[in-house]
Amino acid sequence: MKLYLYTILILILVMINHGSCDSTIRVGHRVSLAIPLEYNDGFIGRAFLMDYGDDTKQIEPSFRVALSTEANKGKYSCSLEVFLGDVKVWNSGHYSKFYTSDVCFLELTEDGDLQLKGPKNWIGWRTGTSGQGVERLQILRTGNLVLLDVLNQIKWQSFNFPTDVMLWGQRLDVSTWLTSFPRNTTSFYTFEILYNKVALYLNSGRLKYSYWEFKPSKNRNITFVELGSKGLELFDDKHKKMAQIIASWKVQPVRFLALGNRTGNLGIYFYSPTTRKFEASFQALNTTCDLPLACKPYGICTFSNSCSCIRLLTKRNHEVSDCNQGVPSRFCGGGTTQVEMLELNDVVTVLKDAPKRINVTKTTCANLCLNDCKCVAALHSYGDYGDPSSEQCSLFWLVAGIKQVEKGSGLSYMVKVPKGTSYHHNNPSVKKWVLIVVGVVDGLIIILVLGGLVYYLVHKRRNNLQGTNTDT
Repeated sequence: MKLYLYTILILILVMINHGSCDSTIRVGHRVSLAIPLEYNDGFIGRAFLMDYGDDTKQIEPSFRVALSTEANKGKYSCSLEVFLGDVKVWNSGHYSKFYTSDVCFLELTEDGDLQLKGPKNWIGWRTGTSGQGVERLQILRTGNLVLLDVLNQIKWQSFNFPTDVMLWGQRLDVSTWLTSFPRNTTSFYTFEILYNKVALYLNSGRLKYSYWEFKPSKNRNITFVELGSKGLELFDDKHKKMAQIIASWKVQPVRFLALGNRTGNLGIYFYSPTTRKFEASFQALNTTCDLPLACKPYGICTFSNSCSCIRLLTKRNHEVSDCNQGVPSRFCGGGTTQVEMLELNDVVTVLKDAPKRINVTKTTCANLCLNDCKCVAALHSYGDYGDPSSEQCSLFWLVAGIKQVEKGSGLSYMVKVPKGTSYHHNNPSVKKWVLIVVGVVDGLIIILVLGGLVYYLVHKRRNNLQGTNTDT
């Protein structure tokens, strides 16, 4: 309650000192946001400075610009943010956070540079537009935050610095991307615009694997993409639309495209007047097991969309957190040299773009991974999922994105493990245990049925005898 009141107090003070929200801030304008003296985990202080439209007079939410401070890893970050309703669609600190103490200032200087400052005028973020004739900061109806000169020419715009959201009307050129940063993990996701496709990638350290892609037909090259009212449109070098990911099956138009921080899924959203929420009209991945990190490392996503450990027999069975217990984090640089490949039937990884060899047998594929200390898993397939004349082998440096598939898929996923472990000895014992249990259960059922039948016959005979004695 104390934290909530403190946040509200900050907002009230800002509104009293600087008036109500407008769609424009002019040069010379300066606004401050106080920061708590003590660190409060979960604290968010936010002052809305500008907006486009009026939520009280329209059905759909409007765009708003805020100066925000947020508790993060023992410090307070300060950023300029754009919201569509309650959805954060742009953030100046998305890639590099600005940490400060006591106070955060936002200033549009007299020479036209938009800056975030801390105590003693220390600059933590800026647009770098000094001396370009900037007159004002404005939020447009598209949600694009822009710096304009006296001739209304754009000198800087937030659309040129995409984060994890793409707004309606926004354009992304080839070799640009959206980036999403999940908290408390070193992995993150990117949605990238390439010459021949748009694709989703899992990034983990220096490793990078795709897990979804969309390619135009006839191998046509992409120059840029734009989010239209019905979906994501792909254009060629002549600015002609050549392909589209259609998303708007509703009457309501598309409002934004977003890359999920937690899941890595790509969604296109519209605003529903019925639920008064943004809802997805398109998702790149529609099942949990197609997500790259649906399960933790060394976990398998099953047909029931739950996670199961590769290790079938553990002291604390069925706990995903123990899936990689006993497996070295690395096999290079003094790690375990005595290793073997554990073959897992009827599973596959959703990760793509791994180094691939063709016309390679399964045994050779396993040896290729064994001889590469950075390799931790290998996927062998009989041709291109059905062509027996060309066997393929993909080598991975990351054990993730594993999911169960139907039997007879022609795929064999192998994981590198220390030699002599009991991994591949668990299956027979489990099956034997299952057979024993099934036998015991069947025996009990037979005994119960026979016992019930005997009881019924004895009880019926007794009733008949009693009836005969009564008649007599």
